[in-house]
Amino acid sequence: MTKLIFIRHAETDMAGTFCGHSDPELNANGFSQLPDLIDELRCWPIQEVYSSDLRRAKQTAQAIAAHFHVECHIRKELREIHFGRWEGLRWSEVETREPEEAQRWIQEYPNRSFPDGEATQAFAARISKEVRFYLEEGKGGTLAVVTHAGFIRVALMQMFGVSEEKAWDCTRKYGSVILVNPNLAMERRPVEESA
Repeated sequence: MTKLIFIRHAETDMAGTFCGHSDPELNANGFSQLPDLIDELRCWPIQEVYSSDLRRAKQTAQAIAAHFHVECHIRKELREIHFGRWEGLRWSEVETREPEEAQRWIQEYPNRSFPDGEATQAFAARISKEVRFYLEEGKGGTLAVVTHAGFIRVALMQMFGVSEEKAWDCTRKYGSVILVNPNLAMERRPVEESA
């Protein structure tokens, strides 16, 4: 049985913003988080590491792969959702610049997409397809998947039956490590891909 470990990348200077497809590097605090993150992973025999192609994830993943002496595979599909006009902004800035749109988004979340951003249904379909790839690719091993908070939260809720509250709680800190139960993903229907 494949074991899947989701890992949220370490910290960047864009912490607290809608970072999305923006591409900052890890900051000094982020690099200082890597030894503790690797220490937390020591109890699992990680056989391969997969990473989003954004620098903050790649830098986190490459440190993990180097420690375990395994390959690091880079995949664009692991990116965070694109936040459109809200990329790089803090929520307080969004509320100031677009108060009506911010209010509509709160009322209709998670069904309302970010203005000029990636459609939430397309993001969910991308996640479903990607997680199934790992469960099939793993062939019984342990895979570390370094990605972003939004990706992990949606995967946990839609494929592993985790509540929204718990999904947010376990991904709140940079460098979060979440071991998931692949049996649950196989029992749940995949999200239909949008046309």
